[in-house]
Amino acid sequence: MPQKKKILIVDDEKQLVSLVSLHMKMSGYEVLSASDGEEALAITKEEKPDLIILDLMLPKMDGWEVCKRLRTESNMGDIPVIMLTARSEAGAKLKGFECGADDYVTKPFSPRELVARVKRVLARAEKGPLTPKRY
Repeated sequence: MPQKKKILIVDDEKQLVSLVSLHMKMSGYEVLSASDGEEALAITKEEKPDLIILDLMLPKMDGWEVCKRLRTESNMGDIPVIMLTARSEAGAKLKGFECGADDYVTKPFSPRELVARVKRVLARAEKGPLTPKRY
């Protein structure tokens, strides 16, 4: 039996973490959570999640900084990141992608759409980076 994919949810809003966790578990994922940026990095180093759902506005270290640090760590740099945030302006989205996010979802959001995005990003990550031969 294949091992469940591990999703780390990083948000300081407990109700949101509960909602996202419920939908991820119902979709067959193992769920971890962190409530601030420093905890997110520590859990990522220890647990090596398959994907991180990351809020931007976090205590101790914001989501942009977390994403930048993930991308500079050789053993964590390839973990897909989906930013899930209330910051919907174009500048915030661009900054998220510049930091290395794989996707960007704004609150309020559809849990079903988030699950679909998680599945898509994980499937893409399993295939590896696109090379000219794969086009």
